[in-house]
Amino acid sequence: MKRNIVIATVAAAALIGGGTVAAYAAAGDDDGAATQRQSSVRISDDRDDSADDAAKDRADDRDDKRDDDSVEVRSDAAGAKVTAADAIAAALKHTPGTAVGADLDDDGSRAWEVSVVKGDGTEHDVRVSASDGKVLGAHRDDDDDDAREDLAALKGADVDAREAAVAAAAKGTVTDVDLDDDGPAAWSVETTKGEWKVDLGTGKVTQDLDD
Repeated sequence: MKRNIVIATVAAAALIGGGTVAAYAAAGDDDGAATQRQSSVRISDDRDDSADDAAKDRADDRDDKRDDDSVEVRSDAAGAKVTAADAIAAALKHTPGTAVGADLDDDGSRAWEVSVVKGDGTEHDVRVSASDGKVLGAHRDDDDDDAREDLAALKGADVDAREAAVAAAAKGTVTDVDLDDDGPAAWSVETTKGEWKVDLGTGKVTQDLDD
């Protein structure tokens, strides 16, 4: 009788022990799954943070580049005594035709480069000193197709490049004048205070919001 009681007690203990072990095992599985889920959440959060940081770095780089470009433009403009309008007038006096652009060089040469299209459709680049307005030289540009397209875009226009430069000068010192024929044609003018569109018909100046 005592032996049976002992065996029964041991069996019960074994069952109880096994149940406890099983319970611990089940609890361990639940803890492991919870830990795995927490790890996945942390990894996802880390990835999101990394993506946000990378996007912020790219935005900061763009801002820095714009700031550097603005400083460079202001520096070039400060050294130019001859305005864009005056440079265009000097270039046209030297090489008669239609001015389709003027750019203040940023290579330290302190010169304007004015693009002039002659009546025969040939384009010529005329360099004008930004210090005294004298013509430094001129050469033919081989891209006559663009020249003819520019003339076609300007057909019927009431505002020429020089007049566009004068109009945009109210928005800062002009450093670049170019014909923008993407969509409705207009003069695209850069100044020390931003980029502007000048209407070919009215000469109205509006801020260029495309860039």
